[in-house]
Amino acid sequence: MTTRLVVENIKHKPMRTLLSILLMGVPVTLILSLVGISEGLSADAQNRARGIGADVVVRGSTASAGLSYSGASISEKLVDKLQEQPHVKLAMGVIVHSIDFPALSMMGVDLPAFNAMSGGFTYQEGGPLQGPYDILIDRLYADQKKTHAGSTLRLLNQDWHVAGIIEGGKLARIVVTKATLQELDAATGKVSVIYVKLDDPANTDAVVRQLRELLPNFDVNSMEYYTSMFAVTNYGTVKVFTYVVIGIGVVIGFAVVCLSMYMAVLQRTREIGILKSLGASKTFILRIVLTEAALLGIGGTILGILMSYAACWAIRTFVPASFPMIIVHAWWPKALLITFLGAEMGAIYPGLSAASHDAIEALAYE
Repeated sequence: MTTRLVVENIKHKPMRTLLSILLMGVPVTLILSLVGISEGLSADAQNRARGIGADVVVRGSTASAGLSYSGASISEKLVDKLQEQPHVKLAMGVIVHSIDFPALSMMGVDLPAFNAMSGGFTYQEGGPLQGPYDILIDRLYADQKKTHAGSTLRLLNQDWHVAGIIEGGKLARIVVTKATLQELDAATGKVSVIYVKLDDPANTDAVVRQLRELLPNFDVNSMEYYTSMFAVTNYGTVKVFTYVVIGIGVVIGFAVVCLSMYMAVLQRTREIGILKSLGASKTFILRIVLTEAALLGIGGTILGILMSYAACWAIRTFVPASFPMIIVHAWWPKALLITFLGAEMGAIYPGLSAASHDAIEALAYE
């Protein structure tokens, strides 16, 4: 009985229903898109770090987490010093320059050292770095810039020759010769981070302790720990921003449903009077309003999920390298709960107002 009444009420005002669902779907899309971008950035950074093939990471003590760390504060002489340590098979220094927050950075590398450490890049077009102003870019960045091997790309006020398009998942999306980037950044003889490959990964913990004693003023961690720092939960600003967006979603859901259901109650005053004259209780009337609000919330969540797919498609089409968004299915139930709570909270006052109508006055209402 209740379900049929609710369905008929929704069908009676289709435009109001659709607008309510749309307005509740927008904050769901915002929440899912924000989470998808955050998780995508985290997963992308972790994959690229692991693709380097290093076991230990050495950074300056003031360095922040992330492959987008920009600046060079470590003397390149330290690379040779680390190379001499027990169990160290190879040490490689790179210089990092942020291009576009939060995901894009240019990395200057010694390509032979990188090839020895990681196995080298997989080239989809072109080939390795040859001249000082050659540049390698991954497929996503090439698609974003609509460029190919052999073309010219302008970055850092400098024209670069695109020597090759590489497969993503290793080091960085944009790679140049280390000496060239050091010169452009006025950081000759300096690097941003040093990657260390060991003779046996089982020695990682021992080598980390050894290097921390040797380099007390540096940040020395295993690659496993280093990649764990990319987790979204470690970024307080992202967590706060997510909570703010969730709060906005609850407020929007509350306001939309409150206004929608209040107008519905006003429009159905005589209907409510008829139901009460037939013996409907206050609880029955309140249940009708709350059930309709719940259906609107579910509809808003479904629409929000569909629109998040559209947002993901748009991002992957136009800025796939800058914002590597993914669909996080685990957040669907959370989005439903957030929208449901906002809808039910917004329906309480209209529901109580409808339940409190006097049957005689409701029947006389024009």
